[in-house]
Amino acid sequence: MFTSQVGTALDAANVRRWMRRVAKAAGLDAKQWTPRELRHSFVSIASALGLTLEQIADLVGHAGTRVTEAVYRHQLRPVLPSGAEIMNGMFGVPGEAA
Repeated sequence: MFTSQVGTALDAANVRRWMRRVAKAAGLDAKQWTPRELRHSFVSIASALGLTLEQIADLVGHAGTRVTEAVYRHQLRPVLPSGAEIMNGMFGVPGEAA
């Protein structure tokens, strides 16, 4: 949740307007950066830092992990190394004896 300087909740239009100003000031294309992008970046960073799926789901406000897995499956990095290890075990790694 984003709040004003006095602590009241900002509506979606004000948050988008704030994001456009920040992105523009940083030299980014303001149309490509939205609060949604921040949320996806947060999930990617949290996952890369080793937070569990349950912790990430809790931090993004989901009641369980199903929605987190469905929406952020591309941002959940720990799945990639374990999947690669499984594939290496099945087919072997080039240059290594099977």
